[in-house]
Amino acid sequence: MQFKDIKGQYIIANSLTKIIDSGRISHAQLFLGDTVSGSLALAIAYAQYLNCTNRQHYGDGNDGSLRADSCGECPNCKKYQQLLHSDLHLYFPTTTTSSVKSSPSSAEFQSEFREFLDHFNQRGSLDDWYEFMGVESKQGMIRERDADDLVKTLALKAYEGSYKVVIVWMADKMNGVMANKILKNLEEPLPGTLILMVAESRDRMLSTILSRTQLCRIPRSDGDGVLWAGEMALRKEWEQEFAQLYVTWMRQLFKLNMASLSAWVDDLASKGREQQKAFLLYAQEATRECFLRNNAGLPPALDFGDEKFNMSFHKMITIHNVERLNNAFNETIRAIERNAHAKIALMELSFSISRALKKNAG
Repeated sequence: MQFKDIKGQYIIANSLTKIIDSGRISHAQLFLGDTVSGSLALAIAYAQYLNCTNRQHYGDGNDGSLRADSCGECPNCKKYQQLLHSDLHLYFPTTTTSSVKSSPSSAEFQSEFREFLDHFNQRGSLDDWYEFMGVESKQGMIRERDADDLVKTLALKAYEGSYKVVIVWMADKMNGVMANKILKNLEEPLPGTLILMVAESRDRMLSTILSRTQLCRIPRSDGDGVLWAGEMALRKEWEQEFAQLYVTWMRQLFKLNMASLSAWVDDLASKGREQQKAFLLYAQEATRECFLRNNAGLPPALDFGDEKFNMSFHKMITIHNVERLNNAFNETIRAIERNAHAKIALMELSFSISRALKKNAG
């Protein structure tokens, strides 16, 4: 992957090439942003540029153009472009499949993952990866076997390039054991080692990992591809459905009609875990928006439901309950990521929100 192929992210690309050219390379970095926006593609292009033996420089990049890039022709670049360089090591969420019945790890899915990255031009989402694996209803994790393999990998010196590079995609999907096992390597890696973590959620990463990595925020980009347009269309379709779900849910939590609430929970629990998470993230953001409307002097109208709901519901989210609501969403999202029973987790969340809303006055 070359920076020139990641449209809409030349400002970030220029910052990354300046870091390498200056020799001030942090051994552990976190690329935080949507994969669709190019966070993983940027990490791979960064690693390729680092190991390129004939880097190309075009100018200062102050006009928004690309200042530098890998050559794309040297032996290292050619192997990186096929994701087959011996010093490039990829780790990512996995789960059991029809061919891997137990203890899945990244090592067993390397070929499939390279095919996935090629198919989506390194901008596929986590949902896309699960669908590519044929496990849409399951939740992947980065587990202990990956940690053991990563630790062994980091103990070796670079073989072909100047740097050995480890890329952990969706690093917020590391379980606790995996994260704790690699802490020492984040602190004291061998010279010529680069650990790049790519994640979409900073909140769901351990503070011990965050404190040991240099943060690089990847902004949203409209790019220029069909993939982005398709992703945005899907998100818009989901958000229309999510808005109706959210309004129905909030109204049920006031009435607390158990029959209708149970039916609502059953419906959401029947969807894939990634869609459940996507809805909860939407609902969390919608609740935050209500708080801002209520406390920041913004116009009162929302656009989640009908006029009556939009004009009145935001008043229920106050300084007295917003933190409690936010924590409840985060806990449920983490529970679903860990394969908790969806119906139980969603019902517990519903009760927590209902109690918080009814005590909004303090």
